[in-house]
Amino acid sequence: MRTFGKWLGRILLALVLAAVVVGLWKRDEITRLMAVNSLFAPEKIVFNFSHMDQAFLSTPVPRGDGPTAELEYGAEFTLPPQVNDWITARDVTALVILKDGKIVYENYYKGTKPDDLRISWSVAKSYLSGLVGILLDEGQIGSLEDQVTQYAPSLIGTAYDGATIRNVLNMASGVTFDEDYLDKNSDINRMGRVIALGGTLDGFTAELMDRFSAPGQQWQYVSIDTHVIGMVVRGATGRSVPDLLSEKVIAPMGLEYAPYYLTDGAGVGFVLGGLNLTTRDYARMGQMFLQNGAYNGRQIVPASWVAASTAPTAPTTAGAIGYGYQWWIPQGAPAGEFMARGVYGQYIYINRADGVVIATNAADRKFREAGVSQQNVDIFRLISTTVEDM
Repeated sequence: MRTFGKWLGRILLALVLAAVVVGLWKRDEITRLMAVNSLFAPEKIVFNFSHMDQAFLSTPVPRGDGPTAELEYGAEFTLPPQVNDWITARDVTALVILKDGKIVYENYYKGTKPDDLRISWSVAKSYLSGLVGILLDEGQIGSLEDQVTQYAPSLIGTAYDGATIRNVLNMASGVTFDEDYLDKNSDINRMGRVIALGGTLDGFTAELMDRFSAPGQQWQYVSIDTHVIGMVVRGATGRSVPDLLSEKVIAPMGLEYAPYYLTDGAGVGFVLGGLNLTTRDYARMGQMFLQNGAYNGRQIVPASWVAASTAPTAPTTAGAIGYGYQWWIPQGAPAGEFMARGVYGQYIYINRADGVVIATNAADRKFREAGVSQQNVDIFRLISTTVEDM
């Protein structure tokens, strides 16, 4: 009996030692997985959204060595009372308003600071769209009618076989992908765990085999479509998206701070939502698109692409919000009103007629409740109209 006890003790000790070794070996992956599981916790979400590089792998997007394109300050704008109520209700963490390229309002909330690099979530999609427009203009991407498999051959035989670049830009690939952030077993949350554990998004995407419709026939917001755009960009150029975005968009704009991308285990940028910038620098992006792609004394994104990408060309439901090439067009939008939008309340809103850009970040855990998205647009329109009347 004593011999058995010694034998059992040795086994238990070996198991404990093995667990310790595995824990040390996989410590970073375990830490990131734990961070993913608590990313949106009420007590952590505000801090997490300004410190995403502490939870995930990341890579810098150099701003270049040029001077900052300074933002001037205009006449101070007083927020209407409804906007103050909205800031509280929507857990806004930052709000920057530009009128004719000048800051007329800037404030930060919930203990955050002006130099915080804040997660874009899907606002990042609009940055990638701008890069695609540049590469098309340069001839590095041939045509929007090219099939994505021409540039990303690993997708041959998957659900993306037969989809064109235009289809994925329009979120009309027809690929089945569950985007429910509240379901831990949804595709979008499984993807988050892949990133946390050091897996590859290319591999994850190549495993998608199901479609709900033929490409180009039906619009459905499918974030993995944007990763496919990134695969096309990498395949067409042989370069990474962070490097290209730095060279062709970020450095020419003269941002204040160098952004960073979250990455997967292969160092591939999380282009569908992993870009992190300051709120002032998000506003600069909006001003550049308000100015038809020109900023800091140069044409950065072709004006023709700005017009094409912000037009409601996707096959959305009649009467619903419109979609272009990774840009949103609100219901009833006049010419020149469009926006980049990310989950939990990240926005760049542009109203060209009023000369207004609004950049806002938030940690709104109720962002999916009925009416919230339209309430946000209504607030932006109220601000734009009120600023215009100053």
